[in-house]
Amino acid sequence: MRILLMGPPGAGKGTQAEALAEKLGVPHIATGDIFRSQIAAGTALGKKAKEYTESGRLVPDEVTIGMVSERLKESDCQRGFILDGFPRTVAQAEALDQILAQAGQKLDAAIDIRVPDQKIIERLTGRRVCRQCGVTYHLVFNPPQRPGICDACGGELYQRSDDNEATVKNRLEVYRRQTAPLIDYYRAKGLLRPVNGDAPIDAVLSAIEQILGRDAG
Repeated sequence: MRILLMGPPGAGKGTQAEALAEKLGVPHIATGDIFRSQIAAGTALGKKAKEYTESGRLVPDEVTIGMVSERLKESDCQRGFILDGFPRTVAQAEALDQILAQAGQKLDAAIDIRVPDQKIIERLTGRRVCRQCGVTYHLVFNPPQRPGICDACGGELYQRSDDNEATVKNRLEVYRRQTAPLIDYYRAKGLLRPVNGDAPIDAVLSAIEQILGRDAG
């Protein structure tokens, strides 16, 4: 299946995408991960992406579209994929339609994971990441055994620059202004499938699987 996961930052798209990718045997394609790897490597794209992500703005469409287009051409995407973080604008969605049409493919569903803004702010501002191994913790929901220290490797935990409250609020505003119109776009195509994301992870996954099962049937 070819599935898009929608929702605001912190809605749990990455967690659900990983679980679905494993169950379906298709790749999880997360533009956020690609951007972060490019930033860490100090590439030209990484430097450009960093300027945008640290201020809570979206990376320009032409950069993102080109990157995703190349990724979807790889052999592991022939049986399907889970898109996480793309498209984020109607222009990107139209470009995705063209990319898939050229390959004789189409999107099966756009899963919209919905979570209230205040819950998003609580989730993201409490997130901490290990500098060494990248394991993610949460000060409330999944705290480390020792404050500021990774349980897995003993590395230092830090708050990503895009997880402070001011930036999170800006990211939500950007989402509402630029990404929310996708809801209407995919509703008009009959592909939109809303899911309550303010629930335990397993419950959200079960709801998504039920939707995909109905669509497949």
